[in-house]
Amino acid sequence: MARGPRLIGRRQASNRPTDGPQLDVRILRSNKVFKTTAGGKTASWSILVVVGDNKGSVGVGQGKALNIPDAIRKAEEAARKNMFKMELIGETIPHAIRAKHGSATVILKPASPGTGVKAGSAVRMCLEAAGVHNVLAKCLGSRNSTNLAYATVKAFKELQSPEQIAKIRGKDVNELVPWLAKARKEEAESGHA
Repeated sequence: MARGPRLIGRRQASNRPTDGPQLDVRILRSNKVFKTTAGGKTASWSILVVVGDNKGSVGVGQGKALNIPDAIRKAEEAARKNMFKMELIGETIPHAIRAKHGSATVILKPASPGTGVKAGSAVRMCLEAAGVHNVLAKCLGSRNSTNLAYATVKAFKELQSPEQIAKIRGKDVNELVPWLAKARKEEAESGHA
């Protein structure tokens, strides 16, 4: 059986609105689905998309339509509605995190500058769209790209900044994370440059 076009992993350069912020749109999964009706089978496309601004905001959405462009548009709109801001320290995450969605488990660990994104498939695309450049990731259980994407987004939502953790524990942030002041200073300098 001939399959449709392979769209996975490609950035979408369609007719997106240019008035708002420019977002990085990546197709995580394209799937041709069939619905059996009295008149026969009706084919449609189900598309999973991740949208990010490469500065810490990310969202995942799914769209379904009879043709690919409409499905991508619907998925992108859903992802834009689901966007949220995640915690970052420079180009990495503040702490290790483990999240599960369905039977897929994702473990994310911060990495030193120059490490790169050590992840595969849907997790890599979610991390890159969010603007995380140094991280180690491991997938356990299912390798279903939909579940991996939602597990990664769940992990992003559970991240907390060192300042929030210090406040909860009633400690001084410099006592918990001595290197944080230097990291925040470098982050501010690179933001102004």
